[in-house]
Amino acid sequence: MEFKMSGKEKARENSFVEGPIFGSLIRFALPVLGSLILQAAYGAVDLMVVGWFGDAASISAVGTGSGFMQMVTFIITSLAMGATVTIGQYVGEKKPREAGNTVGTTILLFAGIGIFMTIVLELLAGNVAVMLKVPSESVEKTVLYLRICSAGILVIIAYNVISGILRGVGNANLPFLFVGIACVVNIIGDLLLVGVCKLDVAGAALATVLAQLVSVILSAWIIKRQKLPISFSLSQCRIYAGELKRILNIGVPIAVQETMVQISFLVVNSIVNQMGLMPSAGYGIAQKIISFIMLVPSSVMQSVSAFVAQNIGAGQKERAWKGFLTAIAAGCTAGVGIFFAGFFGGGVLSSVFTSDSQVIAQSAAYLRGFSAECILTCILFSSIGYFNGRGRSIPVMIQGITSAFLIRIPVSIFMSRLPGASLTLVGMATPITTVYGIIFFVICFLRLRKQEK
Repeated sequence: MEFKMSGKEKARENSFVEGPIFGSLIRFALPVLGSLILQAAYGAVDLMVVGWFGDAASISAVGTGSGFMQMVTFIITSLAMGATVTIGQYVGEKKPREAGNTVGTTILLFAGIGIFMTIVLELLAGNVAVMLKVPSESVEKTVLYLRICSAGILVIIAYNVISGILRGVGNANLPFLFVGIACVVNIIGDLLLVGVCKLDVAGAALATVLAQLVSVILSAWIIKRQKLPISFSLSQCRIYAGELKRILNIGVPIAVQETMVQISFLVVNSIVNQMGLMPSAGYGIAQKIISFIMLVPSSVMQSVSAFVAQNIGAGQKERAWKGFLTAIAAGCTAGVGIFFAGFFGGGVLSSVFTSDSQVIAQSAAYLRGFSAECILTCILFSSIGYFNGRGRSIPVMIQGITSAFLIRIPVSIFMSRLPGASLTLVGMATPITTVYGIIFFVICFLRLRKQEK
């Protein structure tokens, strides 16, 4: 199997190196946003259906378990960013053969990672539940959810690798299609397995894994019939030392950064779990709402990474910088509206997932403290996307580690121990952490500009 791109077919891809900057970013960002919305719907639909048919213990189990699996997915996506950026730079440099070598290296690399992670997570599911200090009523259900989802790690990795490759060449439409198919299957599966078969958290986990499996099978079938701006054949499915080095040099720091950030959120989750079952359940629902709130900055970050990678590959540094500033302006504009929705409408949003008034109140309280993040994080994520796209992921890693362990965790612990502590105070730890991250990147930009001059 080999695929190349002709001049006519090239129009199907989103070229970042020419034309209006805002238009290029929007054409890429909208399907990325759509994909992220549907991907976030996995855990949200699981939690929603379990909330309809289960109890607070089930909500806590799915909230904590899906939060952990979301962390695993984010780490995989972050590591795959190394392939996305490398492919994007080769496309900008007009080196289709090297881009194909990157694809082959990526496939073998992530297959090995998937097998390793499956074994580890299956063995340590019980330890994860203990580490997260899950309320005693939810421990058994949490472990069951984690083990079923862990069995599908290879499927999750396959989807994210395929999506990463496509985004590297500027195609965000096919990943949107693939995750849309998976979301529909997941909703049907949840209603059947949880609602009809009464399998509770096990049904929610099974529906998620089966949905992703269907999506990967269909995506593999569709992508074989696509023409991409790379030259790839099955004979290239081997490890190329040069491409592996580039992937890891970019992807590992990003993955380390994302791992530290997600671990810090798991620590916050464990802090909240110690506050009782209702705060735990409320926090679980708030995190699902936040997973949607954060989709705008996440789509901006991915768009900036792909945009900057292709323009740096084409030697257009000034255009890459203008794309970064454009992304900040667009993201913050959308963030203002999302801020108001989270701050004033937290109770209404939370009621979609449960009718328990105590759980709704706890969720809304956390969202009030968190909501300033909706604006601030668009600046932070755009900065991360810019440095990732340039292949300078070390600053991203340093920022992620320091913000997680020097700011977010200490501030969360401090807030939780104040007299009359509430989830609103705990929620404020995230925007406080983001302010630090923005200051950190302002310093990095100044240093970068000085070096280039």
